[in-house]
Amino acid sequence: MSGKPELKGRAARLARLLPTGPGQAARTPFVLLVVLLLGGGLICLLVLNSALSEGAFKLDDLQRGTKNLTDEEQALQRDIDAYSAPDALQRRARELVMVPGGDPAFLDPDGTVKGVPSPAPGVRQPAAYTPLVLAPEAMTDGPTPTGR
Repeated sequence: MSGKPELKGRAARLARLLPTGPGQAARTPFVLLVVLLLGGGLICLLVLNSALSEGAFKLDDLQRGTKNLTDEEQALQRDIDAYSAPDALQRRARELVMVPGGDPAFLDPDGTVKGVPSPAPGVRQPAAYTPLVLAPEAMTDGPTPTGR
């Protein structure tokens, strides 16, 4: 006898399912598979990390640009507020030789006048006052469309 007992019935059927040859599988393909999976995973992590870093740099640049534009908008708003202040408007109007208007008159939809219009106080126009009217050619910088 060989030292192994002979199996019968159910045990014999189960024994046929077990391999009878050498008990070791080839290790080289398994090791290569593990190394490739680990290497691929590391490369994917490197690519992902690089993409996230690039996105972070773009976000930082956009935030810096937004801050600069916000500062510029606030400076322009301050300029607008300074120019539209009542004192600044009055000073600019005087530089343009403007005077406060008189009492206004209003027209109703039926054509009647409400109120009594009056000229602006302190303005004297010369007797031969003629407003300056420029010809259209004098108002353009380049040649006219007709080519003259």
